[in-house]
Parts: sequence; structure tokens; C-alpha cells
Amino acid sequence: MWIRLALSLALACCAAGLRAQDSSFAAFLDALWTDAQAQGITRASFDRALRGVTPDPRVIAATGRQPEYGKPFGDYVNAIVSADRLARGRRKAQQWAGTLEAIEKRFAVERWVLVALWGIESDYGAEKDKWDVFRSLATLAFARYRHPYFRNELIVAMRILQEYRLPREKMASSWAGAMGQTQFMPSNFVDFAVHFTGDGPPDIWDSVPDALASTANYLHRSQWIAGLPWGFEVVVPPDFDYMMSRATFAGWSRRGLRRADGKPFPREGRGILFFPAGSRGPAFIATANFAVLKEYNNSDAYAVAVGHLADRLQGGPAFRAAWPKDDHQLSREARIALQKKLAALGYKVNDFEGHIDFDLRDDIRAEQKRFGMVPDGAPTPALLARLGLRVP
Repeated sequence: MWIRLALSLALACCAAGLRAQDSSFAAFLDALWTDAQAQGITRASFDRALRGVTPDPRVIAATGRQPEYGKPFGDYVNAIVSADRLARGRRKAQQWAGTLEAIEKRFAVERWVLVALWGIESDYGAEKDKWDVFRSLATLAFARYRHPYFRNELIVAMRILQEYRLPREKMASSWAGAMGQTQFMPSNFVDFAVHFTGDGPPDIWDSVPDALASTANYLHRSQWIAGLPWGFEVVVPPDFDYMMSRATFAGWSRRGLRRADGKPFPREGRGILFFPAGSRGPAFIATANFAVLKEYNNSDAYAVAVGHLADRLQGGPAFRAAWPKDDHQLSREARIALQKKLAALGYKVNDFEGHIDFDLRDDIRAEQKRFGMVPDGAPTPALLARLGLRVP
């Protein structure tokens, strides 16, 4: 009897919770309609996008499974720059050589970067999006995840449905609302998507030329510098002052750094010294194009993986230095905790979303020096412990 009573109470609580969620989601949709209408979305478009949509618990679960965080840096890069992905990427580059040449001429973005992004984002088009963009974005907006970003993206997705007259089922996405073979958020689609082979709306889902050209347009308008490497591995001299992080390429050469691949430094420009896994791992000089790759996905690991895959696709070598076997990259939660601690210490922090930019790495250098650690700018569990923070 007690078991039946407990079960009845549990079912009643579950039903009450679902009713509360339904009521809350309905209120969310009512408020969303007010904002969408103010931005020119018709009631017909709003209903077409969201009729029958309910929050998707799988989307919320996916927010905790972001591969750029927590995984050893070298493991992440090596998994992406696999022998299989390299082989297939070279075949794809040959298959689409004429299209890639035309895209290079129009947008001044090297084909290998485009092929690398294509390979990482959808396995060269083999991986198809399986999520409903409207349900995914509505779930994230309802949960106020990174509010108001996903709420705004949801309204933009409605605008795409309305203005481009796309079939609703066409707009498949990732769990986070990124669409097509190179994973454009709705606002990216509006800003950068192009129809490369004729008239009509851009088709980043099924047209390889449209997907690649749209990606090239994204990078071009983000100030990609043609002919400039994303970065390159360097060998640091034994007596190097690790507090140094920024210099011209000529300045780095004068300080004894040399490229691991034996090539000369670019003739002009500046670069930032970067130790993604600490001073015991590979060292890189990141260029202005590294920052452009982070516009595409704000992750150091992602940007290095894209750049390295592009280099290897065109015959470049593997990294010379070994990745530390005991590398422990911080989780997103730990990075946010570090950001908040640095802000409390008086350092400028641009966001509290776990992005450790190069300015913060310089601040980390200052704290590492204060604690007698090697000031390589790498956020580590050891640094968190010195700052009195618990590693989640």
C-alpha cells in the first residue's frame, strides 16, 4: 500500500511539474511573440515556426557536453586531425578544386582553411543535422541559456523562414541551432550566406558551393588576411622570459624564437606567444588570422585544430613538440570561476562564459609570477589552487 501511495504521489508531482512547465513555456511564447512582432515577424510565420514546439530536455543535456572544454588539448587536436579526415579532405579538395579556386578568387580566403572547417563541422557534409532549429533555440531561450543570445537567434531564424521562404523542414540544425554543412547560426546565415552558383536563397544544407562560399564570405568579412598563416609552432630558447607574450615577427626572431617547421617568419605583422598546454607542451605564435578563426568558434582548441588541419591538408608537418601526458584543461565551470577571481583581483574580464582570451592569459602570467610559477599564461588546476579556488 505504501509503495502504491508513494508511486501515486510521485506521479502527481511529475504531472504538476509538467503542467507548471507547460504554463511557463506558454508565458515564454507569449512574451516572445511581442518581441518577434516588433521585429517584423508575422503571426503566420511565428505559428509556423513554433506550433507544437515543446522544450527538448536533450538540448539542455547537450550544453554540458562541449568537447573544447576539459579534454587534454593535444587529444582534442589529434582527434580532429586524424589520418582518415586528412585523406578524405584531400580527396574533397581535389573533387571541388574548380569551385574552391573560384571561391578563393572572389573572397581571398585559402581553400585549405575552408576544407578544414567543412571537415570539422560536418565531416565534409557526411554528417547531417538532425535537430529542429526552432525547438532547439526555443529550448535554450526558455532556459535563459546564455541569455539573450539564443532568444535573439530564435527570432532571426523566424525571419529566415519568413523572408527566404524556405521549407520549415529544410532548417535542420545542431542541438545549439547551428545550420548546414559549415554550421551557421541564424544570424550568420543572414549576414554571410551567399548563393554561389546562381539565383535563389543560399542553400548551406545541400549545396557544397554555397556552404563553402558562405564560409569564405564569413572569414573575409571578419578581416581574414590572405597569405598570412593562422599561426605556427615555434621553438623557444632556454633562457626565454616567459612574461613576454607580444611582439612583431621580427621581434620574436631577434629574441631567439624560430619556427619549428624551419620556415621564416612572415615579413610583416605581429604575433602572440601561446602555450595552450603550458610551457612543457608545444608553443605557438598566433597571428591575426587566429583571432578570425575564433570569431567562427570562440575556442583556442578549435582554432588550433582548424589551422593545423588546414596545414596538414596541404602537406605541412605534424607538431614537433609532444603534448604533455598529464595536461588537464579546465572545465567551463572552472574557467568561469577563474574569470570571476581575476575580476575580483582587479583585472578586466570581457565576459564570464569561460573564454580565456590573450589579455587574460597575460593577467594569468602576472599571477603565476607572483606565486613563483612559470609565467606561461596557461590556466591550470595548480593556478586555481594557488588562488584558493576549488577545481570543479
